Amino acid sequence: MKQPTILSYTKDVPNLLSLSGLACTVLAIYFSITGLYAAAMIGMVWAVAFDWADGLVARKLKGRTATDAKFGGQLDVVIDIVSYGVTPAILLLSFGDFEPLFLIGAFIMMAAAAIRLSYFSTYGLAGGTKYTGLALDNNSLILVSVFLLHTILSHEVFTIILYISGVGLAILNVSEIKTPKLSGNPRNVYLLGAYTLGITAIYGLELI
Repeated sequence: MKQPTILSYTKDVPNLLSLSGLACTVLAIYFSITGLYAAAMIGMVWAVAFDWADGLVARKLKGRTATDAKFGGQLDVVIDIVSYGVTPAILLLSFGDFEPLFLIGAFIMMAAAAIRLSYFSTYGLAGGTKYTGLALDNNSLILVSVFLLHTILSHEVFTIILYISGVGLAILNVSEIKTPKLSGNPRNVYLLGAYTLGITAIYGLELI
């Protein structure tokens, strides 16, 4: 059997959705570095929306082979480390004016994301239904809400809150707590859609 070409997998709809999420992540990183944080928050929440969408579509599509599923799973893992590890770390570094002290927090966040994803790739869902440790997509969903405080608190105070939030989420990522797979519940999909649109509207108004 002839081996597929690398780019042939970009024709797969779930992979296209994954790459769309990566595009949102790139924008989030760019706007974090340039200091346009409201736009970065929009990019972060849409990255989660596309991440959920690729899995939903993949489960409904017929005719996908085991190899297609394996490739899609690997693509997801690679994108997740950027979306939920690198992006929040860069957000923290940028808001902390790239001071060396923030390198510690950024490393903890990225290391936790890498360890969490490696563990999940090895063991999967606990009992087939729950994650071990807080799933990484929660990091972005929580941080975009926490970031709403930056308009009502001083820069110094909010910087501390952001640092604690980022490191705290990292600790939860590698903890032994069991959390449900939220994307597997249709009700949660609707809730994420509403949340994504709400966050987009709030930060969109801030950009106007």
